[in-house]
Amino acid sequence: MTSDDLAESAAATAPAAPVSVLGLGLMGTALASAFLRAGHPTTVWNRTPSKTGPLVAQGAAPADTPARAITGGPLTLVCLTTYDDVAGLLHPHADALAGRTLVNVTNGTPAQARRTASWARDHGIAYLDGGIMAVPPMIGTPAAYVLCSGDEQAYRTHRGTLAALGGTRWTGTDPGLAALYDLSLLTGMYGMVAGVAQAYALIRSEGIGAREFAPLLSDWLVAMAGGLVPGTAEALDSGRHLTDVSSLAVSRAAFPGLLATFAEQGLRTELFTPMRDLLDRAVAEGYADDGLSRLVDLLTA
Repeated sequence: MTSDDLAESAAATAPAAPVSVLGLGLMGTALASAFLRAGHPTTVWNRTPSKTGPLVAQGAAPADTPARAITGGPLTLVCLTTYDDVAGLLHPHADALAGRTLVNVTNGTPAQARRTASWARDHGIAYLDGGIMAVPPMIGTPAAYVLCSGDEQAYRTHRGTLAALGGTRWTGTDPGLAALYDLSLLTGMYGMVAGVAQAYALIRSEGIGAREFAPLLSDWLVAMAGGLVPGTAEALDSGRHLTDVSSLAVSRAAFPGLLATFAEQGLRTELFTPMRDLLDRAVAEGYADDGLSRLVDLLTA
């Protein structure tokens, strides 16, 4: 049994640790509810006090100030809209946070996470930056997890508590890494959203129902992702981009047909014209025989 296994076993048998949640939007409320369901004494605060009501009905303790929420336990989790909101809320309460652990799951950039970690370190606060890979209804289920980076000792100490949210993934001691992983995963998601949106717009242009088309689209995307994601990773890490599936030259030749069809069917094309431009550049720079994985290098050139 590893030291991590021992720590998890000890956490499972120890009394549920207190936790405080600041910010009760849809996600913050879901986080607090998950802690309560897992048996953690949970203190909650929100700028609009009425939002604490449903959580109080579940057993949460309301706090009338951020400082009183923070002092409700050793771990404070903040979930706001922006990092500026986090700074505005927490900077006046640095003394209350000193000696405690702050977990910030507000969506932001790696640079913002690093600046917040520096502020926390200057005030004696153990800091973890977090990226929530779930939507609110998923919180507390096995499908959800939180990316964590920053103070590794704080992560080990509170991992059992954070596991109430569904699971955790440690990304490293650089506080910016959780945000980097988070935004990289979201980038993949939004790229998929763009493709799905264009696909539905195209199929509906001839009056075909979205529900009729959905199983075909879902199966196709799952099949393509199953090879594309690991295959691209292998090509990038090995530096070998030659393909026996579909070359950049083939994709470039096919792309005008896509754009022409969009236009003929009365659809806008701005989601896909950047891909055409990138394919044109790839072939012009001598990568015609390479696979789509080569596009990653062109994005970072």
